[in-house]
Parts: sequence; C-alpha cells; structure tokens
Amino acid sequence: MQAGTFRTDSGAILGPVPWVLWRDWAEGELDENRRLLQALNCLLVETPAGRVLIETGIGERLDAKNVAMRGYAGDPIVPTLRAAGFDPASVDVVAVSHLHYDHAGGLLRADGSKAFPRARIVAQRQEWEIALGTNSRLVASYDQPELRLVADWGAEGWEEGDRELLPGVRVVRTGGHSAGHQAIVVEGSGAGARTVAFFGDLAMRPWSANPRWVTAFDDFPLDSVEVKGELFRRAVEDDWTVVLSHEVRSPVGKLVPDRDRFKFEGL
Repeated sequence: MQAGTFRTDSGAILGPVPWVLWRDWAEGELDENRRLLQALNCLLVETPAGRVLIETGIGERLDAKNVAMRGYAGDPIVPTLRAAGFDPASVDVVAVSHLHYDHAGGLLRADGSKAFPRARIVAQRQEWEIALGTNSRLVASYDQPELRLVADWGAEGWEEGDRELLPGVRVVRTGGHSAGHQAIVVEGSGAGARTVAFFGDLAMRPWSANPRWVTAFDDFPLDSVEVKGELFRRAVEDDWTVVLSHEVRSPVGKLVPDRDRFKFEGL
C-alpha cells in the first residue's frame, strides 16, 4: 500500500551517477525544482502468528512548511490502513528498514498518540544510536525530536543483527544506506508460496538494481554496493519477489541478471 508521495532532489537521489545516464527516464517526472516523485510504499504482512507492518511513511506530524518543502501529498499510513479494511490496533509488529523521517515518521498520530498501540517497533539498535547521536552528517536525515518521543517504545524492539520476528518474517541487517539499515524478508509456506523481500532504501526505484548506483543519502556507499550485490544475487537465485521502497508506478517485481549487474522487472 502507498502512504502518500513526496518529492526528493534528483541530484541527491542519484548521487554520483552522471545526469546523462538517467535523464531519459527522469525528465518527465521532474518538477520545477528538479525533484523526483517518490512513493511511500508500505507492506502489511498477515501471518498465523500476527500482523507485521513494514514501514510507516512520513505520517501526520509534518508542519505546513515541511509539507510544502517536501511536496508531501496523499493519505498517511493510518487512514490508508483503515481504507484497506485493517485496524492499526491489530498490528503486532512494525518493522522499519531504518529511521529516516520518510520511513519511521508514521509511528505517532497527529495528536502524539501511538499509531499502532499494540505493536513492537523493530529497528536495529545501532540505527537508534546513530539516529539519536551527535554526528551532524549522519543525523541529517533523521527527525530527532520525533524519534526521541518514541525512543523508549523503540527500545523495546531493538535488534542486533539478523532475527526472525515471527515465523517466516525476518530482518537482515545490511548497513550501507544508514549504519543500522535492515532488509525485511517474508518467506511464504505451502504450495506455490514465494519469498517477498523489502530491501528498504537499498532498492528505492528500478535503477537501484544496478548495485553501483547509490544515492548521496547513503552514509556508507561502498557498503551499499557490496551488500546490494550479495542480496540481489540471492534474490535472483531464489526467485524472490522484490518490493521497492519509493517506486510510484510498479513497485512489485523481480530482479534478473543484466551483464555484471541486475535489472528490475515489474510484475
């Protein structure tokens, strides 16, 4: 499900990738400020052991200035869940790939109450430590005042490394985009079942399938390149379904080999 859209500077998103390599697909999407349109994609996973929400989007607590600055539009996660027929209070686990404002911004309602009152919030302990730290370069993408409001709640779900959250649902620590970035992998069961992988901001859009294409927002870009290569090879070998974090039009697809890299094909 999509919890709204926002706009991001195209140069920052494509980072070290030359304009000439991506202008053909991007020009039709850019606004007057050369910003790309980005979706806030979230997944609700139903298992016999409980419900897992992957990502929360930007949420309801941006002020008017930041709404305009980020080009934020659409319904946030709580009304989106309700429109799909799900009670936010029925969510047992909220797993976020990392704590940047566009992934963990929906943990609270506009009035400051918990958006998912029964849920355990799962993020890597190192991600919390960086997000609430003092390094000005590393904390630039975090909304520290908001994260401090949920820090105690978040500490109840700290993870350190790979962990199964519920049967068939696990987090895999990746690093790269942020120090504590994690992927979420959902393994199906029964005849015809498939594995679904959400790689967070290591796989934002179809262009992310090239492991060497990293963003200026990646705090540890060389780690991103390495771990993307490893994860994407696994996704190809085991025929995983992949969900992109910010793709607007076709976020669900597969990775296929493309010379010495990979290509994303929407389903």
